[in-house]
Amino acid sequence: MSSTAGAAAQEERRRGAFSSRRVFILAAIGSAVGLGNIWRFPYVAYENGGGAFVVPYLVALLTAGIPFLLLDYAIGHRHRGSAPLSFARLRRGTEGLGWWQVAICFLIAVYYAAVLAWALSYTFFSLDQAWGADPEGFFFGEYLQAGDVAVTADVVPGVLVPLAVVWLAVLVVLALGVQRGIGAVSLVFIPVLVLAFAVLVVQALLLPGAGAGLDALFTPDWAALAEPAVWAAAFGQIFFSLSIGFGIMITYASYVGRREDMTGSGLVVGFSNSSFELLAGIGVFAALGFMAQASGVAVGEVARDGIALAFIAFPTIISEAPAGALIGVLFFGSLVIAGITSLISVIEVVISAVRDKLDTSRLTATLAVVVPSAVLSLVLFSTTSGIYVLDVVDHFVNQYGILVVALLSMLVVAWVLRALPRLGDHLNVHGRPRIGTGWRVLTSIVAPAGLAIVLVLAVRDDLAAPYEGYPTWLLLGFGWLLVLALPLVGFLLARLPWRAGTHLDGPPPGSDPGTPLDGAPVADAAGRDRSVTGHDEGGRR
Repeated sequence: MSSTAGAAAQEERRRGAFSSRRVFILAAIGSAVGLGNIWRFPYVAYENGGGAFVVPYLVALLTAGIPFLLLDYAIGHRHRGSAPLSFARLRRGTEGLGWWQVAICFLIAVYYAAVLAWALSYTFFSLDQAWGADPEGFFFGEYLQAGDVAVTADVVPGVLVPLAVVWLAVLVVLALGVQRGIGAVSLVFIPVLVLAFAVLVVQALLLPGAGAGLDALFTPDWAALAEPAVWAAAFGQIFFSLSIGFGIMITYASYVGRREDMTGSGLVVGFSNSSFELLAGIGVFAALGFMAQASGVAVGEVARDGIALAFIAFPTIISEAPAGALIGVLFFGSLVIAGITSLISVIEVVISAVRDKLDTSRLTATLAVVVPSAVLSLVLFSTTSGIYVLDVVDHFVNQYGILVVALLSMLVVAWVLRALPRLGDHLNVHGRPRIGTGWRVLTSIVAPAGLAIVLVLAVRDDLAAPYEGYPTWLLLGFGWLLVLALPLVGFLLARLPWRAGTHLDGPPPGSDPGTPLDGAPVADAAGRDRSVTGHDEGGRR
């Protein structure tokens, strides 16, 4: 075995890898299919033309979502590293973009776990309909104990316990590693999720009034296609639901064998994610149709999204529907499964970056990342003010954290580094169908343009009126200032030295078949470049 091949194999063993393309695909689907597929897509489609929304949605998927997904795959698969290391290997000065993505993932993980804790509680609440006759009053009152908008230290035990359980589960899965942890969970959870949600959809379709709900969702409003906001909503939904642009797919792709078909995998993941969203739309609106008929109102009066759909509308449906307990367990259980696979992928971005930068063991890095994340999550979101802080952080991190770094990374890779041709060539070595000029145009022009429009509209709306009417101090402290701190943290972390022996400024040995990489720059103990051959990951002969 050559020195470069040996170094490459040793690096793979150190970082971990998925055992097969099938495991990678399931893990990527697990990351992409999350809470937004279930509680965001149906309402977005309903509000933006109903059945007509399929047109802009498919256009956004094919012209922006999948091309951007393939860009993430190409960066991670070719450069064999976490988001910061992969960007550093593209060009040293862009490493900060990777750490910016890591910072975003850390924040998302901290609050995302709280929503999973709520869903876990409600899975059990469904058995005896613990929310009683007033689901909204129960959720905000008895369960969350939310009072006036303020930051408090008053702990809510009913949230604290399930939140600790969620973090313990995440710790165990991630400590087991890429294949034994993430891969094994994906192999079990994704089929279970699809089966459980399919059963839920069938149950919902059997409810009285289900047809009215489906009519409300799928009746096309073709005039909506002339509205720019509808197209922006389609692009926004695609970006938010595919887990692209903030390090997840770069990290996962780096764990895939060098000779796997990444282009075909991207198509499978993209269309699987959209298929699940369609399934979710059918199930959710069939249930809302029942709720509307039972209440004697139009579907539009009960249609909601996000937290209101999951923890207020669905408990109402469960209380009134035949086999309500079964529907509740299936619905909230699906939220837990979809959410846990997404949360695992988000926190893995941080763990992978720490391991690459500091050369720590999997267990050490997992503890160093998960324990502080869990503590911060418990401190902020198991209190009576948790719901308000979560709502603000989620809004601003999604709108201005993910969107901005995604837009900048695409523009830098396409126009500053001019890296699209070689990234496309890398995908074409083993990928089918082959990609070429069309993919480069979509990735460098169409996708950034779509993201920019979504971003401009988001800024316009937030400047026109305070988000949800929250006080200025809350929006500044947990919104605007937090978003501005993310790139600062990212580029400060990029100043830290890499572990000795890290190959920089180009793909590591063995990444591109036939490409001579002996003598590629590596980092010494102080993070400086030096040219060596035949060193392992610790810089030893």
